[in-house]
Amino acid sequence: MSSKTTYVVMGVTGCGKSTIGRLLGKKLEVPFFDGDDYHPDANVQKMSSGIPLIDEDRFPWLKILNSEISKWNSNNGATLACSALKEDYRKIISNDENVQFIYLNSSKELIKRRLSSRQNHFMPSSLIDSQFDTLEEPEDAIWVDASLSEQEIVDFIFNKIVAK
Repeated sequence: MSSKTTYVVMGVTGCGKSTIGRLLGKKLEVPFFDGDDYHPDANVQKMSSGIPLIDEDRFPWLKILNSEISKWNSNNGATLACSALKEDYRKIISNDENVQFIYLNSSKELIKRRLSSRQNHFMPSSLIDSQFDTLEEPEDAIWVDASLSEQEIVDFIFNKIVAK
């Protein structure tokens, strides 16, 4: 399924962005990319130290993602896992590009449970509150309950995309 659209799977840390993005990419037959891979080293070091990023840290990263989305859309599109917590961030990412945001809506309790069993990730659970404090829930996105099974989430999103 070629769409020339990038589907940005967004939400707070631990909501399942990478897992769902990968599975959705397979179902849509487009490549998957993880936004975390595009963070400058300074951002990763800050987060690894338990220091929340500020907007000035995020803006260069978001502009890189926008540039990449433009490349991906010139081919067959892609799926991207990216927190995209604020409306301003989503505007930078999607600036004049064909982008559909998919919001994995989750509770703090679910995220705390998931992060307590997660290993080898630079985002410590101590930053959960800052993620929820920063989050501006999107109005123009496909909303899906992150507590559903992976297959239920992917099927729900796929059906919404096909119905558009």
